[in-house]
Amino acid sequence: MAELIPIYYSGKQYLVPEGVTIMGAVEYSGYRLVRGCGCRGGFCGACASVYRVPGDHQIKVGLACQTRVEKGMDIAILPYYPAQKVLYDIKLVKDPKQELQKMYPEMYRCLGCSACTKICPQDLPVMDIIAEAQRGNLAAVAELSFDCVMCGLCASRCLAQMVPYNIAMAARRLYAYFMLPRPDYVGARIREVEQGVYDQQIDALLEENQEKLHKLYAERDIEGI
Repeated sequence: MAELIPIYYSGKQYLVPEGVTIMGAVEYSGYRLVRGCGCRGGFCGACASVYRVPGDHQIKVGLACQTRVEKGMDIAILPYYPAQKVLYDIKLVKDPKQELQKMYPEMYRCLGCSACTKICPQDLPVMDIIAEAQRGNLAAVAELSFDCVMCGLCASRCLAQMVPYNIAMAARRLYAYFMLPRPDYVGARIREVEQGVYDQQIDALLEENQEKLHKLYAERDIEGI
């Protein structure tokens, strides 16, 4: 049996097993997480969390499914971070660089304080991403922000009231649509899907039980590995 250590969640103290994740500790304490959880594997960014530990004045951040609890940790999971998101029709865009600048002109208010970079749980160079967006270098934005999980923590710290992750997402979409060369096999695969080539396989998967689906997923071929 693991040693039980005290943590605080929603202002209340609970005893949880040492070494479990924040998400595991919260659920061990009797909470059923409906919001503020997603893939549970560190990929979706839905479980952004802030916490303090005794003797440290700093507020720290992490993903609840990845961050291990510490004795006396005071925790808050952010189920959602309200942020501005510009809606657009990518098919109507004429100049992708100018379009990004028009959609998010607030990115020019950046103070260069690096607060966004310091809070990123993925250790992304968020301030550099915004600098490249200001220059219209969509390729660099796409490359630097590729591992963003859109947890919202960068926006929570931005003194210029920007939403860096939405700026980066728009840049990636514009870059992919207008600038990134498209492999020939993608068009061929789209035509196959439209022609119903995979309909029988999809129907067969829908009839499988969950255990078989887990096995198929674990044994799948992964491109590039």
